[in-house]
Amino acid sequence: MSAESARPKGIALSDRQRIAWLRLIRSDNVGPATFRDLINHFGSAEAALAALPELSARGGATRAIKIATEHEAHRELEIARRFGARFIGIGEPDYPQALRQIDGAPPLIAVKGDVSILHRPAVGVVGSRNASISGAKFAAMIARDCGRAGYAVVSGLARGIDTAAHRASLDTGTVAALAGGLDQPYPPENVPLLEEICEGRGLAISEMPFGWEPRARDFPRRNRLIAGMSLGVAVVEAATRSGSLITARLAAEFGRLVFAVPGSPLDPRCQGTNGLLKDGAMIITSPEDVIEALAPLSQLDLFSAPVAEEPAGNGSDLAPPDDSDRARIADALGPTPVEIDDIIRHTGLPAASVYLVLLELDIAGRLHRHPGGMVSLAMGD
Repeated sequence: MSAESARPKGIALSDRQRIAWLRLIRSDNVGPATFRDLINHFGSAEAALAALPELSARGGATRAIKIATEHEAHRELEIARRFGARFIGIGEPDYPQALRQIDGAPPLIAVKGDVSILHRPAVGVVGSRNASISGAKFAAMIARDCGRAGYAVVSGLARGIDTAAHRASLDTGTVAALAGGLDQPYPPENVPLLEEICEGRGLAISEMPFGWEPRARDFPRRNRLIAGMSLGVAVVEAATRSGSLITARLAAEFGRLVFAVPGSPLDPRCQGTNGLLKDGAMIITSPEDVIEALAPLSQLDLFSAPVAEEPAGNGSDLAPPDDSDRARIADALGPTPVEIDDIIRHTGLPAASVYLVLLELDIAGRLHRHPGGMVSLAMGD
């Protein structure tokens, strides 16, 4: 396998589009899935921004929606520039091919370092923060050998296994996925390591705003980046309740390979990995196990779907549903997640009308999105 895969195709955003995209994803109640629906419906981020106040009002919002201003977007772009970073949109050539295929892929990612590493197939290596000596050594072996085989090694910059994986792949290429902004790495003791990564053959990546300090709920989003970028994820030591198991679960949901290192049943750090093996993860006892399993996948063009871009059409000409239709859709929802197709069948309304009302509820903060495209009413409704 060559060390670098063919450069993916894509369409670069104009400066004006990049500002509008950044404003839209930084506005209230707009996550990756909502961003995609808004672009699909209104045709552009600029048109979606103009429609947000009306959508929010029709969805029953109790206060005015906060929309990121052009000044705020320009300021964040300038902060990124001074920091030596830049933003990459989901349809642009440098956006990771594997990541753009997952459900809820971030529309914009901030990156700093050697962007060419994003064109290579990647493997995730994650595990316990309080790793054993043998666990850290084995993680380093996996990262070093996979790097020499041409893979980028992706991990989360955490203590223990993550640190060992990053250090072992500094010379071949490693990606540090952050839970906070690029300027807010965690933990503090790994700041020198992150600098080595960004100044060498590695890269830091985040979907969070500059200045954002990571909170507990941000780490699963970081784990989603690791799983989404990788062809497979190797878990080396993990307790029964750990972020590494979240990464493994997400990797399985994305159709990626999940590897686990067996360990002593008496070691709490191995209970999670042993559980993964019971659930069907691939057992690995050497780095070659990972390389051999990934080899067929790395030779295939698995992520050749058309790249995302702002559509030429504009769906905003669709007349909004009337109040009775809106009430029927809201009444069909509850705290239990349901599939959107079931809402369409239950109400008998056109799919376009249902999607538009769900978008209104979403922007108003009254809709909760779940994996697999399911939705429910937000708590309190």
